[in-house]
Amino acid sequence: MDNTLLNLDELPLSDEIVGTYLQSNPDFFNRNPQLLTSLRINNHQQGAISLVERQQQNLREKIHLLEEEITQLLAVANSNEQLFTVYNDLYLQLIDCTSLEQLLTCLHQTTTQLLSLADVKIWLVNKTDCNHHCIINDDCQAILNNRLAADDYYFGRMQKSELALLFHNNEIFNSQGTGSAVLIKLTNDKTSNNTTTLGFIAISSQNAEHFDPHMDTLLLGQFRKLVAKLLAPLI
Repeated sequence: MDNTLLNLDELPLSDEIVGTYLQSNPDFFNRNPQLLTSLRINNHQQGAISLVERQQQNLREKIHLLEEEITQLLAVANSNEQLFTVYNDLYLQLIDCTSLEQLLTCLHQTTTQLLSLADVKIWLVNKTDCNHHCIINDDCQAILNNRLAADDYYFGRMQKSELALLFHNNEIFNSQGTGSAVLIKLTNDKTSNNTTTLGFIAISSQNAEHFDPHMDTLLLGQFRKLVAKLLAPLI
């Protein structure tokens, strides 16, 4: 026997070498079909299974994941469709409002009843004689400067003192002591160089995770512009 021949146990094999070989020789199992059923793979739930059984298991798992993704996408699509319908109906109602009281009542009903959110409030830079319960009479200039100085929106959790100032109740505080909110800056854009800040809308949720900083603002952008345009002549 040739002493130069290596013992199989002495071959410098590794997972990487075997994997590279199989990838470079995709017809390996076609040439050695008996290995598909003779090789056994340990499975914590089923014990030892063949390569074919493992492949079938992997396919079933992938199909299950795809089904879950499709279900989630359909749920999101359905939710977006419902949300679009709510906003569309709201816009039609807002356009028909002839007073600040009507506009605020419309906003409150849609926010709390149709969108199932905790509350909606509005703070105006210039005070108004309107006594609607949605209007914040306390000074919120500091919140405007802190949260909306450089942005048109603020999403997320807020300090208890801010929530109390904006909403004057404890319903938005969840069991952890915090809620989430969105602040929407209202501006009267007369020209590109002449923008007046009217105030902001504050909408709260008892769910601390409901308003997320990564939320899409497409619908809110349309909402913000329309409310500001309709609000300007009423205050």
